Amino acid sequence: MEGREMRRIAGASAIGALSLFVAFGGATTANSVGASLPGRSAGSLGRSVTLTLWENYGTEDEATATYNLVRAFEKLHPNIKINVASQPASNYFSLLQAAAISRTGPDLTVMWSGLYALKYSYFLVNLNNYLPKSLIRKVYGIKYSSLNFNPSDGVIIAPLENQFYMGFYNKALFKKAGISSPPTDWTQLFRDSAILKKHGITPLLYGSGSQSIGAEFYPFYDLSYLMAGVYSPSQWKGLYDGQIPWTSAPIKAQLAKWVSLYRDGYTNRNALTATNILSAFEQGKGAMLIKGNWDVNVLEKAMGSKLGVFLPPFSSKPVHSVVMFPGDGYSMTTYSQHKAQAAEFLRFVLSPEGQKIESQAGLIPDVKGSKTNNPLNNQLLSYAAKGYTVYPMIDNMIQPNVVDAGSKELDAAFVGNISVIQALQNLEQTLKNLPASQRSSHYN
Repeated sequence: MEGREMRRIAGASAIGALSLFVAFGGATTANSVGASLPGRSAGSLGRSVTLTLWENYGTEDEATATYNLVRAFEKLHPNIKINVASQPASNYFSLLQAAAISRTGPDLTVMWSGLYALKYSYFLVNLNNYLPKSLIRKVYGIKYSSLNFNPSDGVIIAPLENQFYMGFYNKALFKKAGISSPPTDWTQLFRDSAILKKHGITPLLYGSGSQSIGAEFYPFYDLSYLMAGVYSPSQWKGLYDGQIPWTSAPIKAQLAKWVSLYRDGYTNRNALTATNILSAFEQGKGAMLIKGNWDVNVLEKAMGSKLGVFLPPFSSKPVHSVVMFPGDGYSMTTYSQHKAQAAEFLRFVLSPEGQKIESQAGLIPDVKGSKTNNPLNNQLLSYAAKGYTVYPMIDNMIQPNVVDAGSKELDAAFVGNISVIQALQNLEQTLKNLPASQRSSHYN
């Protein structure tokens, strides 16, 4: 996903994929062999092998981390070579599915957690026979990388990082407008936006970013905080199983305020078609940008001390919610011929050395006790430490079909091409059109 624009892949829901899970064979049990034992080095197997790892990170920090992890691993295990293949973002999962059917795909693949992991679990190895239980217990949010969201049933992703949906703001532009700090609720957001606009500054930038599959912006960063503004994390289950209709009054009220940002001129007018908005933000063409922490490193290099982070203030009260989620990682395919060596790499990713490499690449390591040296990432982590309510990424927790529809409907509503109620009715109809088995609960 990646969390990120690339998360959107239309298709069958997790339940549909789980029906293939058993039929495909090998997905529920791992071929453990000797290398499953903690401390057993794949290098001791005594033969040279070449693994293939597929990734779809584009130019993001995760790509840097992946290549650095591979280089460090190869130095430790000179008889294991890993060929990293960068795949096109637009049809990454289609390629993975085709490769799974023909059994010609990679040994290791980037995979997104949540319902995406369940959807593609039929060709992913249960890692419980490869990763020590003591290590699994240390991984933050490991349930979202597990079958049925239960690590005891089987972990299918070794998470790469802890991710945040969040906002960036330009401190220099805020200072120019006489604003001392970023907004924390709807009232402050509209007040600050009006002040920024009066000073000739575009308050909010929308458009496609570093890993987009289209020319339009991705609405689910915003929607996560819009829904956090009215529902608790446990209530989000109702959005999945239909107990809370998408046409509910609280949702309509939140989206009505959201679309008024565009209507009132507080965003760029080409919100649907603007491209490379990271560059525009770096150049001071907007005061705020809602994205994810995977862009911290590149923005910080370009903006230095002018860059600040904040939580999208889509709440009637000062925002006290943070979207924090282990968004992606690496999985092993069931048809890999080198499972012992692939498992060795996954253990390396979760090792202290692997966590250090991830931090150096600008990511937030996902193993508890690991540290990040980036002050902006630490500021994001501090929200959870201060008792903010932690939410998952909403696009990982609702049906991919609904998310795919939302990418179109919510964008259209934002710029006034359709009404809010029309967009929500279409989302609700998409949910109702799913088989009943695809509207059941997948998480607690």
